[in-house]
Formats: sequence, structure tokens, C-alpha cells
Amino acid sequence: MSSLKQFIRNVRAAKTIADERAVVQKESAAIRASFREESHNSDVRRNNVAKLLYLFTLGERTHFGQIECLKLLASPRFADKRLGYLGTMLLLDENQEVLTLVTNSLKNDLNHNNQYIVGLALCTLGNIASVEMARDLFPEVETILSSSNPYIRRKAALCAMRICRKVPDLQEHFIEKAKLLLNDRNHGVLLSGLTLVISMCELDEEEGGEQGVVETFRPLTGSLVKVLKGLSQSGYAPEHDVTGITDPFLQVKILRLLRVLGRGDSQTSEQINDILAQVATNTESSKNVGNSILYEAVLTILDIEADSGLRVLGVNILGKFLTNKDNNIRYVALNTLIKVVAIEPNAVQRHRNTILDCLRDPDISIRRRALDLSFTLINDSNVRVLIRELLSFLEVADNEFKPILTSQVGVAADRYAPNKRWHVDTMLRVLKLAGNYVKEQILSSFVRLIATTPELQTYCAQKLYAALREDISQEGLNLAGAWVIGEYGDALMRGGQYEEEELAQPVRESEIVDLFTTILNSSYAGQIVTEYIITSAMKLTTRLQDPAQVDRLRRLLLNRQTDLDIEVQQRSVEYGNLFGYDEIRRGVLERMPPPEIREEQKVLGETPSKKRQSKVPAKKKPSQITEQDMLLDLMGGDSDMPSVDTSATMNGTQHNADLLADILGGGASVSSPVQSTASPVANGAPKTQSNMGSIMDLFDSQPSGTPQPQASASNDIMGGLGTSTPQPQQQAHTAYNMNDLFLTFTVQRTPQAVQVMARFRNTSNFEQLGGVNLQAAVPKTQRLQLQAISSSDLDAGQEATQQMRVTSVQGPPPAKLRLRLKITYGKGGAAPSTEQQDWTEPT
Repeated sequence: MSSLKQFIRNVRAAKTIADERAVVQKESAAIRASFREESHNSDVRRNNVAKLLYLFTLGERTHFGQIECLKLLASPRFADKRLGYLGTMLLLDENQEVLTLVTNSLKNDLNHNNQYIVGLALCTLGNIASVEMARDLFPEVETILSSSNPYIRRKAALCAMRICRKVPDLQEHFIEKAKLLLNDRNHGVLLSGLTLVISMCELDEEEGGEQGVVETFRPLTGSLVKVLKGLSQSGYAPEHDVTGITDPFLQVKILRLLRVLGRGDSQTSEQINDILAQVATNTESSKNVGNSILYEAVLTILDIEADSGLRVLGVNILGKFLTNKDNNIRYVALNTLIKVVAIEPNAVQRHRNTILDCLRDPDISIRRRALDLSFTLINDSNVRVLIRELLSFLEVADNEFKPILTSQVGVAADRYAPNKRWHVDTMLRVLKLAGNYVKEQILSSFVRLIATTPELQTYCAQKLYAALREDISQEGLNLAGAWVIGEYGDALMRGGQYEEEELAQPVRESEIVDLFTTILNSSYAGQIVTEYIITSAMKLTTRLQDPAQVDRLRRLLLNRQTDLDIEVQQRSVEYGNLFGYDEIRRGVLERMPPPEIREEQKVLGETPSKKRQSKVPAKKKPSQITEQDMLLDLMGGDSDMPSVDTSATMNGTQHNADLLADILGGGASVSSPVQSTASPVANGAPKTQSNMGSIMDLFDSQPSGTPQPQASASNDIMGGLGTSTPQPQQQAHTAYNMNDLFLTFTVQRTPQAVQVMARFRNTSNFEQLGGVNLQAAVPKTQRLQLQAISSSDLDAGQEATQQMRVTSVQGPPPAKLRLRLKITYGKGGAAPSTEQQDWTEPT
């Protein structure tokens, strides 16, 4: 039998994995054989257990040595007990059945007269205690807490923390002893006692109690402040000094407990304010030890009921952290400022330049945090400066930053733009720099801006045309340019000047057709770009005057009638058929009216305005596609599903659906909830027909292509961002609870409608849920209006809400709701998946 050192040498000497495996298997067999011999030599048993611990560090199976560890525990020798307890902590856990055999050994050793053996038992119990062990052995730990020996008192305090975590009901047995620990003069005991008290208070908050434990310890705030004041003002103490600061570990623990005690209590916070100001002012910040204390002091300042001046002092400390050379300190400061900006926005704004400097940091984690913080700083007064800096960063940013950058810049411009001209210029710059990363919602918002701003339509057409002449590699730029040129291409031929801009020369019709042909023949013409171009080309046939160029456009469409993509092929054929009906073609392809955005429509429950009707020739039969069919197609259902009405809309604005249908080339990629806003009107009014339906009627065909839910998501911006007033909370009914997504419906009834509040919660402790989306359908006798979700990305523990309103076509609202749900979400960065289920309101 080789020694432990020789075994380690043999493993390290192995040159291949196979050689190492052979050495390990040979030694494991020898250890098993030795165990079977039942040798009473404790040295041999100790040597074998030591080898097992080394095998454990290598990831090998060591379960066969658990009983040998228990035999070492029964030995009277300290060396055997020490190795036996170490093996017990490593090779066993609280789920092992053999752990019940350890309880008796622990009970005996907890009452041993040797302090080091008692310490071993406390350490082991504190690491592997199960619920049963905690209940059996807590009296011994409670007794040891009153011991005169500080060595075992501090170990007992940490062991008591594990017991309280395992069995919260036992907290009451340790409260009085914990108070005595907080008055102990020994630094080690005081540190352990603080750890125990903090754990007990946090556990009380987690359990949702009335914070009785916190109230019990609040009277000790004064003594804790006195201890902290003494530590911060004391001179050099060799025993506890760390780079010139007296016991920083104890100071951090006291600050952490003061934060728990002062949270939500103004009187206790008042006691703490002075010492926090003193610590924040006097602690040296040139070394990491001092920074750790300052950081904990800042967290305490921001968490308690501190006055405004003290909070500003805390923000200034974080701002000073941003100039530190240590990346970890800068990262911590940025991460904390993101949480602080909602509390003290003006104080954070003072450090704006320093935050923007972090966007140029070589560390990608610093850049990412600085970018997140920069978005939170944008307001009406600084939007020009910050957006300019963010666009400068966009020029040099890594590709992984570009999707979030383009989205946030688009949302900020939509919300804080000082004027529409600046808004247009900003989005044009975004499309030029990162058009391949612009999300559909942002692109839809930009198109809506142009459609609702007649005075800028010529300017936008000129700018987009010039940009496309320079670069056609950006997909977002191609899409926006194709739509705007197709809609307002006649303005390009007039030329003109806009304010201080240089005089724009008129564009020849042939140059516009040449541009579209170039894009279509390039490698950048993907399916979506091709669909946009052929739809815009069809519109241009009514905008251009030269018959030769119209004929070029007709041939361009004709060439696409044999396209490999069935969607492009069908559109081209249908558009080609329109050339036989010139009058109808001009009516169908007339300029889109701007979407009407009414304030009253932003409130849930308002009736949307009617959509315009396109002329349909009398010879054509009505379209056979119904709203029910479209919704069933969207939901992936079948004919067995009860007939449904598709009046679900994201924000209640129907003209946005018309505009978006035109953007996407005739509605093939518009999802049903947006299209279906033209639902039957109460009192028997006739059903309004959408533009897409009119075009489909014209060709006597149904729209092809798979509905794309993201199109309806874009309606959030297309239809306004208004939200309804939240209703009083009623009983919440569980609708979905799988894969860390918990969805509940809170139903409230009025004489006119049924209001439903959907609450999404990420129950995971670590993983994020992304792309969260809910779609719903109701029976055809009812009408559903569905608002946008408040946040489609849920961090661990985060919640989001979404409101619905259900009414009946005739009569009172339904007495019992029946919904077909389609829930989409992705977990941990994975691609979103979709699940469908039916939900019936409990009686």
C-alpha cells in the first residue's frame, strides 16, 4: 500500500489520460481491498481516507469510503477525528442516508472537553446539517453559545446560522444569545454574531413575516453605531490592521446590519445618518480595503431612509469609483448607479461625462454597463448630447452592442426628440451606421413618423435616396428607403431645398428604377428586401409619368413571377394582374393616409376608428378568408376550436395596421391580431373591410405566407405607447406555470366589459426570460382588445403586466371567460419557443 504522497506523484507522472485512469483504478481497487480486510490500524485507515479525498478532488467516485469516515469519527485520537470530519464534510451531504449515523458522534463531540474537537464538530454541523440533525442538535449549539471560550463561541454562531436557515422555527432559541454576541468585545465573536443576526433578519424578510426579528434587534442600533465609530476613529491596532484600516471586515459587517435595521424605519435611519456621513468622509479611498468600506456605506445610504444630501454624497463616491484604474471597482460603480438613477437622477447626471468616457473602455463588461447606464440618463434636456455620443459609439461598437443600441436610440428619439427634423436625422444616421441591426419595431416607428409628417416627406425621400445611392448593404436602410421612395417617389422628381440644406437636384425617373434594379440584383436582396422592393415598384407605376419606366417596372415584376420564393412569386403574379385594370390599380395603390393616433384610443376600452375601404370591382367575388380562419392560422389551431372573433389589438389603433400592411408588402407578414381590429361593431353596424382584405378580394385569393408575430409587436410603436389605468386587484388565477414563467389572470367585471390583468413573473433565481409575448383568442360572440406587454424581457424575479378587455358583440359581457392562449418566450438566451393552451375562468 503506497503512501498518499507516492499516489499523488504517480498520478502527476501519468503522461496521458489513459495512464492516469489506470493509476486511479489500481489505487481505488487497493483501497477497496484494504477496507474489506477490516484492518484495525488507524494509520492505514487514515491513509486510505486521505487518498479518497484526493480522488474526490479529481472528480472520482468515492462513495465506498463513507463508512470509513464514520469509523474515524469514533476514534479517540484527534488526528483521526480531524480527517474523519473533513471526509464527512466533503464526501457526504445532507441528502445521504448514512448521515443519520453521524448525529451521535456529533452529539458526543459537541460536549467534548477539548475545544478543538468541539470546533471540528461545529464546523461539520454548520456545513452538512439536515433538518433532522438541526432539530436534534440545536440544544447543544445553544449551550455552546454561552461558553466562555471565544474560539468555540464564534464557531457556534456560524453553526447556529445554518440551523436557523434549515429550520426557521428555531430562530427564537438563538435571539437572546445573538444579542449577547453583539456586545462581545472579541472581534472574532462579534463578527460571527453579526453574520448570525444578519442571516436571521434576512430570513425573516424572506419568510414574509412582520419583521419581528428585525424589530427585536433595532434597539441595539446605538451600540453598533458606537462600535463602528470607535473602529473608524481608532489608531493603529496591529492585531486587526489591514493596510492602515482597523478591521475592515468588521466595519463592513456592521454597515450591512445597519442597512437591514434602518430599511423602512425613519427613526433608526436618523441614528445611522451621522456615522454613515463620517465613514463616507473619513475612509481612505486610495486602497481597495477602504473602497470596500465605502461601497458598503453607499449601499447602506441608498437603502435606508437617508436625507437627500447624504444620498448625493453616496452618488459622488460612486462617481469617484468611476475614475479608479481597477476595472472591478468601475464595474461595481456602474452597476450600482443603474439602480440609483431612479432615486437621485440629478446627482447621477453630474457624472455623465465620466460615464460616457467608460464607453471607450477596453473592457467589454465596462462598456456594456456604461451603455445601460447611459440609456437611463437620457431626458428632454440632454437628449441631443447623449444621442450624439451614443451614435459616435455606434460607429465603433462591437456587433453584439448594435441591436440594443439601435433599439434604445430609436425609443429615446421617439420619446424625447426636440423636433421631428432632429428625430428623422437621428434615425437616418442609425440606419446608415447599423441598418442590419435595426429591429422591426424601430423601423415601423420611423415609417410612422414620416407618414404623419407631410412637411418632411420630401426631405426623407431625398435623404434615403441619396443614402441608398451610396450604400445598399444595410437591410434596414433598404427597407425604409424602399417604402418611402415607393410612397413618395414623385417628390424626388421635383427636387427642392429644405431650410439650410443644399439644393437637391431633381431625380430622373430612370435613376429611381435603376436603383431598385440594382438592389434586387445585389447580394443584399433577401426575401424581405425583395418583397419591399416589388411592392414599392408596384406603387411607383402610379407615381411615375414616363411610360417607358412604367414598362421597366412591369418587366421587373414579370421577372419575379418565377422566383424560387413562393411568397415573392405570388405577389409578383398578383401585382402583374393589376396592370389589366388601370383604374383599379390607381385606386388600390394610392398614397397611404397617415395613421390616426388619437389620445382616447390609447386607453383600453375605447372603440378604434374605422379603416378606409378600397374600391372592389363588382365582377370579383368577396374574399373567402375570414377573421376566424386568420386567427386559427395564427394560433396554429384547427376546426375543432370554437369560432373566434379576432378583435384583439395591441393598442387599439387600426390605421397602423393598414400602414404596416403596406410596409410589409400587402399584408403577407402581418399577424392576425393587428389585421383583425376591424371587428363587428355593436348595434349591428356592418363590418369594416381592411385594405388587405380589399386587395385579396380583387384577386379572389387568400394572403399567403406564414403570419409573423413580430409584425404585431411592431404595432406597439405604430399604434402609440399609451397604457390604461390599472384596476383594483382581484383574485389572481393561475393560467400558466412552467419553465420558470408564472402567468396569472386577475379578472374584474364592469357592466360594460371584463377587464383582465395578466401578470408574468420570472420565478428563476438566475436565468433571464426573453421575447415574452402573449396572444389570445375568444369565441366569435365576444370581442377582445389586447394591450402590449410592459416588458418582453424578464430578469430573475422580475414581473411584467399586460391588460385585456373582453366585451360581447351583443348583450352583457360574458359571465365566464374562455381564452385560447399562445405564449411565446425564450429561456437563458435561447430562441423563443411557443406553447398553446386553453384557459377557462374558475368558478
